[in-house]
Amino acid sequence: MRWLLLACAIICEVFASLSLEGAIDHPWLYVVVGFGYLVSFWLFGRVLRAGMPVGTAYAIWGAVGVALTAVLAAIIFDEYLSTTTIIGLVVVITGVVVINLGGGHGETRSGATSASDPDDRGRGT
Repeated sequence: MRWLLLACAIICEVFASLSLEGAIDHPWLYVVVGFGYLVSFWLFGRVLRAGMPVGTAYAIWGAVGVALTAVLAAIIFDEYLSTTTIIGLVVVITGVVVINLGGGHGETRSGATSASDPDDRGRGT
């Protein structure tokens, strides 16, 4: 469920970011921008509450969001994707994969698992 929530958060954020371009000529789209970002952050909070570590969730959200925004902006707004930009996107996504392969997802330095049980958050147990 948390992966679905994260995917929805990313889609809302990308939709809001792309709407910024349209808001230049159509100011009413700022409402769409604000709503998209609000929903995105709310969904991101749900992802964290579902137990995904913040570092993992944010890395995926950032990398996928940047890549999707760049690719969709090229398709929708005819923005140019240079070879350097494409290489940069691949490096960012590769970095997220490497971070996630590093292990220790959700573990603290003491070895305890953080956010393993969302109901135990903040209780100090």
